[in-house]
Amino acid sequence: MSSDTASAVPQGGVVLRFGVHSGQQYQDFDACLTLWQRAEEWGYDWASIFDHYRPPLGGPAGPCFDGPTLLSALAVRTSRIRCAMLVSAVTWRHPAVAASIAATVDHVSGGRLEFGVGAGGPDLGYDQYGIPFPDTRTRLDMLDEACEVMRGLWTRESVDFTGRHFRLSGARLEPKPVQARLPLVIGGGGEKRTLRVVARHADVWNTLITDLPVYRRKLDVLAGHCAEIGRDMDEIRPSITFRAVLAADERRVGLRRDERLAMLPTGSSDLKEYLTFGTPEQLVADLLPYVRLGVKDFLLGLRPPVDWETMRLFAERVVPALHEAEASTVHG
Repeated sequence: MSSDTASAVPQGGVVLRFGVHSGQQYQDFDACLTLWQRAEEWGYDWASIFDHYRPPLGGPAGPCFDGPTLLSALAVRTSRIRCAMLVSAVTWRHPAVAASIAATVDHVSGGRLEFGVGAGGPDLGYDQYGIPFPDTRTRLDMLDEACEVMRGLWTRESVDFTGRHFRLSGARLEPKPVQARLPLVIGGGGEKRTLRVVARHADVWNTLITDLPVYRRKLDVLAGHCAEIGRDMDEIRPSITFRAVLAADERRVGLRRDERLAMLPTGSSDLKEYLTFGTPEQLVADLLPYVRLGVKDFLLGLRPPVDWETMRLFAERVVPALHEAEASTVHG
């Protein structure tokens, strides 16, 4: 992966990007830093964390660093890779506060931030900390307003805004982000509301991996929403997050699969996110249909203990093959 790929968000183009979604459920900062620095060393284009406080998978007492402060620390200790929040729930903080955090991290990173927002999902922190968790419809309304507030503060001298959930009067944000258009990532796949918000506001649309027919339908729905508001869908980069367990050859596939599955709780929700248990070549074959559907960003989900073998094989054997396939598609 070239440094040119990581230096800016390719808009509506053909350049694929590959990243790791690391999360932050680690016991110490060095574990997070090692993962991010190794991702940069191995040529990944992107690394991201999330904005949860008590993710259900970690249990009520599981470790989880604060998202924005960790992201800033990781950004200052890396130099090339895109630094992303995937994603921040609108329930945690006022969008003006989120906009200020994002602008600050963009400066800390030298213009490498991609800031993701979403309507929020399950988190034990709501009950533990007594933070309100509105119904889905309300959270989606908040998301739509938050996107407008943040973009306004990033790009305009002064913002007046009156919504159902947020109000700003002569609001200012200085300094502005380093990037003239700070990439706004919106996460989620709800077809009636979330994808409408994506059509209105997103530079990047991220969702967890789904099977091809479902994903194709979501793309069609997004295209319909874009047509309704007169937006070119090519301005939005489709992005998917998935998990995989890779082995260098077929002989070790079964062993590697059993090792990883033994680490997951019975009935883990993570299971549906695994696309491939196999060789790098099998993962290439599984991802190629998504390339042909127009997906531009492929993010390998990781959790502690980090599967270094999968992370390395993805960088060494999957990424070059998909770049080659992309080049043949463009020039063929």
